[in-house]
Amino acid sequence: MPNPEPHRLGAVEMAARIESGALTAEAVVQSCLERIRAREPVVRAWTHIAGDEALAAARAASRGSLMKGIPFGIKDIFDTADMPTGYGSPIYTGCRPSFTASAATLPRAAGGVLLGKTVTTEFANRHPGPTANPHNPRFSPGGSSSGSAAAVADFMVPLAIGTQTGGSVIRPAAYCGVVGFKPSFNMFAPAGMHPNTETLDTIGIMARSVADIALFRAAMMAIPYDKPEMPERAPRLALCRTPHWDKAEPEGKAVLEDAAKRLAAAGAEVVEGELPNACGNVSEIQNRHSFFEAPRNHAPERERHEALLSPALRHGRIAGGLKLTLDEFRAAWREADRMRAATSDWAGGFDAILTLPAPGQAPRTLASTGDAIFNGLWTLLHMPCLTLPAGQGPDGLPVGIQLVGKRHGDQRLLDIALWVESRLGARA
Repeated sequence: MPNPEPHRLGAVEMAARIESGALTAEAVVQSCLERIRAREPVVRAWTHIAGDEALAAARAASRGSLMKGIPFGIKDIFDTADMPTGYGSPIYTGCRPSFTASAATLPRAAGGVLLGKTVTTEFANRHPGPTANPHNPRFSPGGSSSGSAAAVADFMVPLAIGTQTGGSVIRPAAYCGVVGFKPSFNMFAPAGMHPNTETLDTIGIMARSVADIALFRAAMMAIPYDKPEMPERAPRLALCRTPHWDKAEPEGKAVLEDAAKRLAAAGAEVVEGELPNACGNVSEIQNRHSFFEAPRNHAPERERHEALLSPALRHGRIAGGLKLTLDEFRAAWREADRMRAATSDWAGGFDAILTLPAPGQAPRTLASTGDAIFNGLWTLLHMPCLTLPAGQGPDGLPVGIQLVGKRHGDQRLLDIALWVESRLGARA
């Protein structure tokens, strides 16, 4: 078989070839830039490409570092002193912050090369940017980490960073057919990220394999790299349809149930699992958090540039948040704490929870980023989540599954995901 073009390699394979001298970081970055030049007019995943700077960084990268000059992209919700930062809003066109976010700094310190900024929805909310799904540009890539998911799916870059307040890492990753990982709450340093909802905002990452996610996670956390290990025994999985099963599309239901059957046939113990009774209104509590914080976090923009905020943001979360009282927010906070305690005990009975990452395939429109109904509950519960491609929808677009782990059981979740990935294979 001929060698694949460098941009089509996964991050772990890139690192191995760079370490052996079979490939250079400069060649990898050059290949990614050529792919971007060819595909960006269709996909529109980037707000800024730092091509010359990335090539210079690749030439200077150490083969002894963790990432060895592997390129990555970062959602344009993070401050970068050396690149424009627009947060998906016309308010900040041409803005250059004075400092660079930890999420951009730490992978660079580990030897990664920041290729550029990827498209975000407006302030990581619902108003979409220009990005299209690389599998079919008439379809949504999801959001709010639209550009990150599309760039990884289209082989423009092997790794990318996003954020999730409701479902903004897992859902676009599922729609674009890549692996998305949202860690336990606050495990990736948030310094330099424009806040959306501080009690929920979680930085996440995207790649094309579980192994690549594990490598990038180590760089993001500045911790030793522990490769995911195949479990000694087949896992015990809870098939959780959640209270929102009626919101799932036929293809979402079919892919999830097919995955459960295939994993059971491969040796997994798959049991029906329902969320604890304490979580009956988990999505409502998640909404209260994000609504209440919206007018507070967007106070600077409301004060000086309210007319430049989208109607979706002004009349949606901001207006809804202004109607909530502090007592209602405090009550929601206390209830969320009770839900987390109840779910921790429940999740401890399984190796992972098997559920949907989205209702089905991506919406056939660029005007919507899709429904986060299957994401927001796990974000509120601060649990780690990972999505894998597992099938296709009626239009040939990817449909995924989601694995959820016990809070702070992130490494264990990656081990289980490696087992599931090896049994399911790629279906996107």
